[in-house]
Amino acid sequence: MKKTFLALLLVLALVLPGCHGARDMTAFQVPEGFDESRSYEITFWAKNDTNLTQVEIYEKAIGDFQTLYPNITVNLRLYTDYGRIYNDVITNISTGTTPNVCITYPDHIATYITGADTVVALDELLTDPRYGLGGSELKFEGPGQGQIVDTFLQECRIDGSYYAIPYMRSTEACYVNKTFVEKLGFALPEKLTWDFVWQVSEAAMEKDAEGNFKVNGQKVLIPFIYKSTDNMMIQMLRQKQGGYSTATGEILIFNDTTKELLQTVSQHALTRAFSTFKISSYPANYLNAGQCIFAVDSTAGATWMGSDAPLLDISEDKLVRFETAVMEIPQFDTENPQMISQGPSMCVFNKEDPQEVLASWLFAQYMLTDEVQLAYAGTEGYVPVTEKAQQSAAYQDYLSRSGEDNGYYYNVKIDAAKLMLRNIDNTFVTPVFNGSASLRDAAGQMIENVTKSMRRNETVDDGYFEKLYQDMNSLYRLDQTGKATDGKTQFGALPGGAVVLLVCLVLAWALMGAYVGAQWYKNKKFTKKH
Repeated sequence: MKKTFLALLLVLALVLPGCHGARDMTAFQVPEGFDESRSYEITFWAKNDTNLTQVEIYEKAIGDFQTLYPNITVNLRLYTDYGRIYNDVITNISTGTTPNVCITYPDHIATYITGADTVVALDELLTDPRYGLGGSELKFEGPGQGQIVDTFLQECRIDGSYYAIPYMRSTEACYVNKTFVEKLGFALPEKLTWDFVWQVSEAAMEKDAEGNFKVNGQKVLIPFIYKSTDNMMIQMLRQKQGGYSTATGEILIFNDTTKELLQTVSQHALTRAFSTFKISSYPANYLNAGQCIFAVDSTAGATWMGSDAPLLDISEDKLVRFETAVMEIPQFDTENPQMISQGPSMCVFNKEDPQEVLASWLFAQYMLTDEVQLAYAGTEGYVPVTEKAQQSAAYQDYLSRSGEDNGYYYNVKIDAAKLMLRNIDNTFVTPVFNGSASLRDAAGQMIENVTKSMRRNETVDDGYFEKLYQDMNSLYRLDQTGKATDGKTQFGALPGGAVVLLVCLVLAWALMGAYVGAQWYKNKKFTKKH
């Protein structure tokens, strides 16, 4: 029994550290100085939209940074999807092999930080007089204190601390075939409303005797296509002041407002006037082929939109010439516009060596310099995240030259950036908590499911929505997220590693109790005999 107990203790000693997931890290403390006598090798995980110019900007930024800090080697790893970055980070947290700097989203960071000190809280680094914003020891001129757009910086705040710095920002835009709208007898309003978009979309479904759509003379037309249905649902709820979630993670989305919105979507999905990227394909391809009138996508996707798009993704013989209008997404109340703020941020992962973390922070901060910010913003309809870059003469000159060519000064791209700039105060972000990424997925999936159901001629009634809500709750484990409606933290809200750790601890105490009990019983029997 004693040997068995010792063996079990040994197993627990090996298992308990792994129960937590990542190797335990102490909270990062800013070193007194940066040791330049040592060499550091850091990894940077980034995303590009198959845009080689973006890759070149990353590579140039790394080269310029390494010229300033020759003792820091930066290894770039590129992804084409934020979801893959997220999945790989989660996998690497469990093996203690996370990257040093990662382009990501706050929803993802909220999951990363469930491990002990996995991601560095940047509060002290941001304000450090030597290595913080505008620090005296920096070898480059980055933004100073207060020069990151505060709205964007606040988006990186989770549970009272900054766990990231913004890198680029965008929002969604509605790219409109103005030519077709006017051909249908409508005039584009100054601000789009949902009613207007639905009305024009349904009007466009009229066909001629040969079965061609009258507006484009083709067999194919989807008047309204939405790229990101999670954003669609989130923004509609925000505009309607419907429930989504609380800051503490209470799930509110399964409500009557959501049902009302889905019923409206279902009506237009039934007539095929509405579809989504997941169901049909990329909105830009339909728009540029004259097979779509309202294409909603990120301002960061502007270079794919329009007859003269520099990243045109269809063959020339499919292209239809039309006038493109770049407009804010549809609103229920045009006097109080609500639109989502999105775009990548950068987080720094904790390591056992504080000097390695500091080297990583220096690189992340270098990505906020004017040269990098302006270069990357020029690739798409992104806007720089620093007031310093936005107000620079170079950026203002760039904005003023809209339409000079169909490349760097492509008018649709610059119009998209201007749309974001004038709506910064109208943007919002959703609450961030462990599980908020799953809630976002569920929001979009409900629109996808309703649209598919109407294509299959399924009945969409109260029973349908009751089952849909149950399915979403179960599929995305939303009943294990955040807080319950009574305000008490649910057991399922604990990080998976923490749950396993607790189980391991209970098992350890149970085994020790069993051992003590066995020893007591053994001693009692021995006493009786003697």
